[in-house]
Amino acid sequence: MDVTFVNPGVDYMLGQIMGFQTEDTTAFWSEPLYQFYPQLDKTYAAGLPFPERKVYIERVLHSAYVELESTIDEKVEAYSRHWVACKKQIIAALSDAFDVDCTKEFNDLRCNVSMNPIEPRYLKERCFDIFYLNSEKGAIGEAIHEIIHFVWFYVWNRLFGDNYEEYETPSLKWILSEMVVEPVMKDYRLSSINPYFPREQGGCVYPYFFDMEVDGALILDTLDDMYKNQAIEHFMKNSYAYCKEHEVEIRKHIQKAEEDLHAG
Repeated sequence: MDVTFVNPGVDYMLGQIMGFQTEDTTAFWSEPLYQFYPQLDKTYAAGLPFPERKVYIERVLHSAYVELESTIDEKVEAYSRHWVACKKQIIAALSDAFDVDCTKEFNDLRCNVSMNPIEPRYLKERCFDIFYLNSEKGAIGEAIHEIIHFVWFYVWNRLFGDNYEEYETPSLKWILSEMVVEPVMKDYRLSSINPYFPREQGGCVYPYFFDMEVDGALILDTLDDMYKNQAIEHFMKNSYAYCKEHEVEIRKHIQKAEEDLHAG
């Protein structure tokens, strides 16, 4: 397992940013851009038709990139050094968690250090994005989260033989994969190098999972119990069956959380 950290360039970054600024994007995904770039006038942008809003956002952020380029390049170097320092224990922990020899797999992962505060990952392309404002420790914490997805779906696909397109939002398979990051991350070899763990430090999963109750219990606690007591392939099958059984409740909770953020 290895990760190459790169500055992907401003055109890539703007393309990724605008993917979360479409007309049908909820505030949960679109609002962080305005929080981190106060030079963007949110009220003005909201009043523009989308094509003009896109031109406005890209123009402002292109100027911002000119100022930030050297900083992003420095972050690439810092993140790379910290990855080298941590990767041995990450590889060992994930090999144990997923019963896969990660020393022989995932040697072509790429991390794009980006201006985008949203951090997408692309399973087939084996790449993911990290926001440049992370510290080097924070970047590795975020990277572990994304790498867990790559290994999870590698094992999942081998088990179920389904389609990688089914692993993206809003699929239930995507929702489950986001929740299971927490029980995997509890391994001390991972949690000890993730400054966003535990929940009190911000958490390593979407915050709307923290208070999600299913069957009278917090779903993260239920999944954690299952994970600790089942082999990984049994856990995948049983946790997905559990989520399928309670899919309506799970989706209602997520929808309400995103709507509440928009209302706020």
